Amino acid sequence: MRIAGFAPIEDYAALADGRVVALIAKDGSVDWLSIPTMDGTSVFGALLDPERGGRFALRPVDRFEAERRYLPGSNVLETTFETASGRLRVTDALTLQDGGLLPWIELARRIECLRGSVRMRWSCEPRFDFGRVESRIARVRGAAVAHGGARDRLALLSWGAGEPELTTTAIAGECELSRGDSALLACICVDNEPIPLPTRPEVEGRVDGTVETWRRWVEGIEYDGPWREAVERSALALKSLTYAPSGAMAAAATTSLPETIGGDRNYDYRFAWIRDSSFSIDALGFLGLREQVHESLSWLLSATESTHPRMEPLYTLGGEVPAAEAELPLAGYRGTGPVRQGNSASGQLQLGTYGDLLETVRLYAYHGNAIDELTATRIVEICDLLARTWHNEDSGFWELPDRRHYTISKLSDWGAFDRALALARDGHLRIDDATRARWQRAQEEIREFVETRCWSERKRAYTFHEDTDKLDAAVLLNARIGYVSPDDERMLSTIDAVRDELGAGGPLLYRFTDMRGREGAFVACSFWLVTALVRAGRPDEARRQMDAMLELANDVGLYAEEIDSDTHAFLGNFPQALSHLALITAAVTYNRVSESGKFPASAAEEVSR
Repeated sequence: MRIAGFAPIEDYAALADGRVVALIAKDGSVDWLSIPTMDGTSVFGALLDPERGGRFALRPVDRFEAERRYLPGSNVLETTFETASGRLRVTDALTLQDGGLLPWIELARRIECLRGSVRMRWSCEPRFDFGRVESRIARVRGAAVAHGGARDRLALLSWGAGEPELTTTAIAGECELSRGDSALLACICVDNEPIPLPTRPEVEGRVDGTVETWRRWVEGIEYDGPWREAVERSALALKSLTYAPSGAMAAAATTSLPETIGGDRNYDYRFAWIRDSSFSIDALGFLGLREQVHESLSWLLSATESTHPRMEPLYTLGGEVPAAEAELPLAGYRGTGPVRQGNSASGQLQLGTYGDLLETVRLYAYHGNAIDELTATRIVEICDLLARTWHNEDSGFWELPDRRHYTISKLSDWGAFDRALALARDGHLRIDDATRARWQRAQEEIREFVETRCWSERKRAYTFHEDTDKLDAAVLLNARIGYVSPDDERMLSTIDAVRDELGAGGPLLYRFTDMRGREGAFVACSFWLVTALVRAGRPDEARRQMDAMLELANDVGLYAEEIDSDTHAFLGNFPQALSHLALITAAVTYNRVSESGKFPASAAEEVSR
């Protein structure tokens, strides 16, 4: 049910074509689409402003019930509308051609009546450039064409869906379909180009071909363990967030979905984080998706080259440093503003990103690949920089405005040297004895700092930052880093302390101390807990945690960034890469450990087996 025109975040499903992502609500309205790329400007933005944002609505005229699913092994959505008079199926796809990208963006909506008769109403209301540009709509060769400013163009093609009516702001129509009837709508978007007007058979063929393209990709997933369906759906979600021209993975498809209604924690996640790219190597490498792993690493190395040896926390999908953050003239989801374009975390010092990069490179090597000479040289230079700077305060994993000695940053720094030294032992890096000694000395100093300044005897836990008793769920990532053995006494008590203090009810966890009431529970933290429990030798607890989390996915298996601990409503940007990355890693770790009976110390050791 919509509130003041806003659908619940969990009511959305995502379509993708490797460049853009569209979000469709359960009532059939496309409320989000940015063009010409995921990090572009919205043409449908009702997600953030039902009045000014624009949409592409399609629904029965009469009262209805809706059920939906993704066609198996695909990111093509099927919604079944049931009314008193009949049943109707809508198949939605961002189409592909011959297994690759079309030269234009094509959103196809195929309508088929399965029983009785159903009257449908549709309306395409483009609002270019986040609603800042008025549309000019005209008929051209049987199509309705909307122009937005000098560059953006949209064409709406209709077959069997009623005669389109044009107004100054919308293209709309109605049709009544009886059993066996079908109709088709196609929305074509281009950027400063001529507008193609394909035929119905061409669009129909691409819808079917798109399903097959996704299924061929899914066939490459090498996983037969528990929770296979959730793992597959998460892999498809991650693929939908991957920008095919560069291999970068966006953190999410949206901007400014709030972490709490009425708050101000609204951020643009349509960028690629070094951290998320590293985690994607873990998750997708576990699934045997070698091409995707190579894409992620290649993008990461290319993007970071321009700022080497320093690294930005995030880059654009094209691999550039993001422009300054700006606020947009949209109301915000359920009135929660501001709506932002850009992300102020760019430019922060986040020392943990160096560990993420080194983890990525080591995992790539463990997949049987070679490290080129230029990359090896860059790694040495990065580690030398980190040896000089690890002792600085930073903004930490959570990108906070207050710089501190965050424990997770120190663990990640320790991990950076650990991975670099391992690469050297395996012959991927050439370093002299002085360099090796310098890195080992930095490791020892980090360990002394963590054990003396970032450990709470009162809580019996590793802490949020130095000289505090506050806790941080991110320290569960020790299961990935391997700073201490996963069944080390201090880690075991940390796991229990985190569950006790940060627990948000059921399987949910807050990010760190004092976040209750300020935001929702952070989905990835709950899956990190699964991985930590598995590696700590507590598989029964891990399975219960995993099962409980899977119950909280939406009806098509997707997650946002956060979940309200009381209502289980979704909060934050959607769909969220980090949530799905963490799910895959948790499931695969559980499966591999269950099969072997061994508890590897880190993700890298797990991959190497």
